[in-house]
Amino acid sequence: MARTWDESDVRIRPNKKGSRPRTKDRPSHEDAAVGRIITVDRGRYTAVVDEDTPRERVVIAARARELRRTPVVAGDFVALVGDVSGRPDTLARLVRVEERRTLLRRSADDTDPVERVVVANADQLVIVVATANPEPRTGFIDRALVAAYDAGIEPLLLVTKADLKDPAELLENYRHLDLTVVVSRAAASAEPDEEEPGGSTPLDEEALSRLHELLEGHVSVLLGHSGVGKSTMVNALTGSRRATGGVNAVTGRGRHTSSSALALRLADAAGGSWIIDTPGIRSFGLAHVDPDRILKAFPDLAPGTDFCERGCKHDADAVNCGLDRWVAEGSAGDAGPSRLASLRRLLGAGVRTENRAEAKELGTVQ
Repeated sequence: MARTWDESDVRIRPNKKGSRPRTKDRPSHEDAAVGRIITVDRGRYTAVVDEDTPRERVVIAARARELRRTPVVAGDFVALVGDVSGRPDTLARLVRVEERRTLLRRSADDTDPVERVVVANADQLVIVVATANPEPRTGFIDRALVAAYDAGIEPLLLVTKADLKDPAELLENYRHLDLTVVVSRAAASAEPDEEEPGGSTPLDEEALSRLHELLEGHVSVLLGHSGVGKSTMVNALTGSRRATGGVNAVTGRGRHTSSSALALRLADAAGGSWIIDTPGIRSFGLAHVDPDRILKAFPDLAPGTDFCERGCKHDADAVNCGLDRWVAEGSAGDAGPSRLASLRRLLGAGVRTENRAEAKELGTVQ
């Protein structure tokens, strides 16, 4: 006799991926806590939540899976869910990056199209160079100025170690720019502090006071080569004890003492005053910046383009470029020729591919 089958005889295997229907809709997390990222370390994000209130606390978080392709950097404001108590051994989940006001970016070199986010939501860029040990490079300053103007961040030039060499020659290059400059030197008869990491030398109070005044009420990012004194300045301004290092006598380069960007509060300042110390960098590419925007970072030269023929690219191969006439007439000051050479190096850097090692060198003065 033939057997009669019905649905009860059908064996249904469970779905290995679960029974929840797939959907692209994500929770809005409207009740998420918002915090400021102060550092990133091996996939863990440290954020300050309820900043400048009695409930302020530091929360450690892991990034949600859907944000794995979204860069999260110091200065970002992020939405956090889960355990946001900040208690030891707790971990929150980072589910959203809030809209950024500014974004400082760079590329590995001028031929690399991949952008790298440095910091977010900064409103001041402190470009740190030393007068000597290591030697200053105007190319690096020019690159940093381009990046700052492109990001809508106010630049500030900090010149350290002025006790080793007079900075007048360096500063002549920027005399025609509306650029705030602070010059720092070691305090008179100062001896290295043996209790400070690296034995850093105390700085003169006048420069520290002036810099403190300029940074208060702002989120400022410090950018410079290793060995120029960034960490020493950060320690003096924040009361922290960041490791400091010297300069290699053979290569003339500083030793890296910071491995990741870190946001620290400016000491004795109003709320919202932060300093973001970045690792010393050796390449600051501008592949993401349009050539027309590079020119805007040279306001002392830009008026000379009025004398250019239509379609002039202002680079080293340009014929009858108005910038040559502008500089020859002295309209850009004594530093005009070197400023024009620097501009043309930046404009031509995007096609410089024969020697990538040289291209990655930070703005060598020629």
